Amino acid sequence: MSETVFATPPASPQAGAPDDRVVLAAQDLTRFYTVNRGLLRGQASVKALNGVSFELKAGRTLAVVGESGCGKSTLARVLTLIETPTSGRLFVDATETTTASAGELAPLRTRIQMVFQNPYASLNPRKTVGQALDEPLAINTSLSRAERGEKIAAMMRTVGLRPEHVARYPHMFSGGQRQRVAIARAMILSPAIVVADEPVSALDVSIQAQILNLFMDLQDRYATSYVFVSHNLAVVEHVADDVMVMYLGRAVEHGPKAAVFGKPLHPYTKALMSATPAIKASERRVKIPLIGELPSPLRPPPGCAFAPRCPYAVDRCRQEVPQLREIEGRRVACHRVEEIEG
Repeated sequence: MSETVFATPPASPQAGAPDDRVVLAAQDLTRFYTVNRGLLRGQASVKALNGVSFELKAGRTLAVVGESGCGKSTLARVLTLIETPTSGRLFVDATETTTASAGELAPLRTRIQMVFQNPYASLNPRKTVGQALDEPLAINTSLSRAERGEKIAAMMRTVGLRPEHVARYPHMFSGGQRQRVAIARAMILSPAIVVADEPVSALDVSIQAQILNLFMDLQDRYATSYVFVSHNLAVVEHVADDVMVMYLGRAVEHGPKAAVFGKPLHPYTKALMSATPAIKASERRVKIPLIGELPSPLRPPPGCAFAPRCPYAVDRCRQEVPQLREIEGRRVACHRVEEIEG
């Protein structure tokens, strides 16, 4: 069982309360999938998410990083209520979603929105941009058609698009413009939380910085909290307040950006950081090669999932699952941190 974030639900925000209130909290979230391995092999359980805990405060950004297959996108779908966790607890605005009724979940869905990776696939090609932005307003608000039109025009300007382009279809926009439309759609209901799943990885490098700056401008303007899913550490360093590094469904290091980037402690985090390109020679790290592939979630290794690829692994690592514990201002799941750093 991984570390609990809190024993009781977070307090509801009050007028004049400081912005350190918790708007999103996960406690031992798991998401398992049952897959059929064939007639003779039967079924197996894929542990895509295996006991993840964190809390996100108002106006802050939590970056979730790791290799493909580590559970980042599964976490994003669970957080946005697209999928139901197998076990664990999830709180949105102090309401526990895992025990909430359908009536209680409906308003919560407007409080947490998602920006998907591929703007080419996330927008309906048969709907104009205006229709895409109008739909959530028509369903979730009592605004008149004229009021919705004004709100859509204002949001188009906010994300850097011309309001007169609302009659255009997605194929008439560039990739960067489409992602701006997707961001506008996520922000149109003024959510408290936005989960962004690799929101710039499908874009040209020249456009990525513009979209990242747009995210940061919107956060400054609306105090929106972000869960920013990415495999690109250079992007994460630009936008994050806190960083959670995941490996095979578990968090292995979690703490403030300055601590994680300044002195990574988990061997996996060290390897990820060493692979990040740096222009300045003084900022380049000695490359730490990772031997072998990410283990299959169908057959995770006993003990620490990273042990088969870790140069510091000992027998204890191969037998006992390490739990997140406080070390040097962050939480790390490694049995040998003190020995390695000492």
